[in-house]
Amino acid sequence: MAKKIAGYIKLQVPAGVATPSPPIGPALGQRGLNIVMFTKEFNAKTQDLEKGAPCPTIITYYTDKSFSFEIKTPPVTHFLKKATGLKSGSKAPGKEKAGTVTKAQVQEIAEAKMKDLNADTVEQAMKMVEGSARSMGLEVVE
Repeated sequence: MAKKIAGYIKLQVPAGVATPSPPIGPALGQRGLNIVMFTKEFNAKTQDLEKGAPCPTIITYYTDKSFSFEIKTPPVTHFLKKATGLKSGSKAPGKEKAGTVTKAQVQEIAEAKMKDLNADTVEQAMKMVEGSARSMGLEVVE
């Protein structure tokens, strides 16, 4: 018989350095889930990613207090900030430019995010990444 799903928890957890401290501990603890087991499994699965990169994670927990989780790639904004060396985007996108990003960098980011984006081709994914760049106040150059 299949396990009955009790619910989902969506968290943004830093890759490779998950700890039982907030937000992980309280989110799992109030549902009676094993926090230490989650942090060990999560850190093992994300050890090949850049340490500290924010990873959107969806935890599915079941009525028998067991759980499974799915880790997505870091957000596009993380990749854009890393590529440009910025700490944050423009405070007034469209009016102020925070920096520039090249088409080659956009393509690299699009290829890395391809499995999480709703796009069939790299060109479509590049358009999505370019849109995120513009909303951060970044100029896309050749």
